[in-house]
Amino acid sequence: MRKTKSTATPGLDQARGQRAPAIIIGLDCLPGIQTARILAENGVPVIGIARDPNHPFSHTNMCDAILFTKLGQNELTSVLEGISSQLDQKAVLYPCTDASVLLVSRNREVLRQHYHIALPEPETLEMLMDKTSFFRFAREHGLPVPATFFLRTRAEAIAASKQIPFPCIMKPGFKTPNWERNAAGAKAYLLSSSQEFLAAYDRCSSWAESIVAQEWVRGKDSDLYSCNCYFDANSRPVTTFVARKLRQNPPILGVSASGEECRNDTVLKQTVKLFASVRLRGLGYLEVKRDARSGQYRIIEPNIGRPTGRSAIAEAGGVPLIYSMYCDLAGLPLPAQREQTYQGAKWIYFKKDLASSWYYWQKGELTLGQWARSLRGHKRDAVFSWSDPMPFLLDWWTPIRDLMRRGWRLLRQSDVQPLVSDSQTRSPLP
Repeated sequence: MRKTKSTATPGLDQARGQRAPAIIIGLDCLPGIQTARILAENGVPVIGIARDPNHPFSHTNMCDAILFTKLGQNELTSVLEGISSQLDQKAVLYPCTDASVLLVSRNREVLRQHYHIALPEPETLEMLMDKTSFFRFAREHGLPVPATFFLRTRAEAIAASKQIPFPCIMKPGFKTPNWERNAAGAKAYLLSSSQEFLAAYDRCSSWAESIVAQEWVRGKDSDLYSCNCYFDANSRPVTTFVARKLRQNPPILGVSASGEECRNDTVLKQTVKLFASVRLRGLGYLEVKRDARSGQYRIIEPNIGRPTGRSAIAEAGGVPLIYSMYCDLAGLPLPAQREQTYQGAKWIYFKKDLASSWYYWQKGELTLGQWARSLRGHKRDAVFSWSDPMPFLLDWWTPIRDLMRRGWRLLRQSDVQPLVSDSQTRSPLP
């Protein structure tokens, strides 16, 4: 397989005359690299689109071609037009970031001429993706969500700080590049008092168009359940897969570091009911948390239109989530086995899981034996692959290299510090 770092597309000739290619928008993110591998393992020609040629995932060998561009509207649509002009059939589009889902949705009429797209109606998509809109919808329809406040002004923040139960979380209505840049990767902030609440609002209110404050649902990482699914053009669930987190990183408010499949009919029914009611089309994901005090399940958030970081656990558990979408859109027979059989499959992002496990071990909440047992059984690694090792090696090498560079700079700085004699450091005698 070949890849290119220009807007020319050598390697696309390999996809001509074969099965419909899959276009991965956002190859240089976790859902992107996992989706590319899953499809390539099923014999699908894969074309990746990424922003950063130096990203570890951009060095995968799973793609027939890799194109690098900014993922803004003009740049991405130009690249997609270039790809389609070199193909002899429609390709299946897999946007793998929220921003690319929105971009594809807002240009769907043009893109549908050349690509197979699985997205719900524009109004539904934007409602589900925007936290402010979704939680308003949830309250109007009696869905089990935590107490939620929408903050557009400081006056609303002051009023909310007097009503919301603490601790609570504060997060953007929609995660913008400005939020990601200023929040240094934080999905949300956990706040324990009204003073912290207002200070956090003052700090981050300009990072997003709207801010959401929400009651914190008490519980461990393992109380976070999810259901990944794919709905066809008639809004019928083709595949569903229920799992839960084991650990997340950063702990408490991070993204999945490890997870396992489990049976939870409450979460499954809630997912199917919600997405069928809004006539979902395409990939969906619902995260639900079990309240450790009441035992009730509260909806945390939906994600739609794209694979998620942990959606590859479905493939590990024998449910072809990603490949079923491809077959449905490409007009191929659906895989015969699509029902979850609860084999205990696991998913792990080993580098992040080590960091999370270290945190919980230091707090006395995780023993070495418990950690070892959590790794047992059939599992899929988020990054490691025997047939595609370079992304894993570079994913580990990059932080090691940066650490070595910082250490070398500190060492050089210490070499140029003026020496101070022992006599100069002594206090004078009285």
